Amino acid sequence: MMRRLIVNADDFGSSREVNEAVILAHRRGILTSTSLMVCGAAFEQAVTLAQDNPGLAVGLHLTLVDGRPVMRPGEIPHVAGKNGAFPSGPTRAGLHYFLCPRARGELFHEIEAQFERFAQSGLRFSHVDAHCHLHVHPVVLDAMSKLPEGTA
Repeated sequence: MMRRLIVNADDFGSSREVNEAVILAHRRGILTSTSLMVCGAAFEQAVTLAQDNPGLAVGLHLTLVDGRPVMRPGEIPHVAGKNGAFPSGPTRAGLHYFLCPRARGELFHEIEAQFERFAQSGLRFSHVDAHCHLHVHPVVLDAMSKLPEGTA
């Protein structure tokens, strides 16, 4: 039985510097996959780099904390604060998503929008995880499980 080591980098798409580091590590044979922030400041560059490096597996790095949403903040006012951004810090975000019923519904739509933006990139979907490990949060995990089949 052959074993395979997967080395994954988070935050692909967050900045040009992160993108360049991910590609350098992949080209040197260290990195086998990365997780793409579809609402990151350097998303477009990351997509181009991934297309130029087809051996790099790319998944979705859901961003639901410490970042900005794909949807317009006015569409998800209980998820995106008055500053148009997600709550800062995973503890604050996790508590808010758990305790605020309105946020849970809006969060589902934002997660769906992030999957859709990934699909629109044309990249082959490898996996999903979340910034600050929020993919293990029961509200986030529940929302992902309710996405229509074939979303990713």
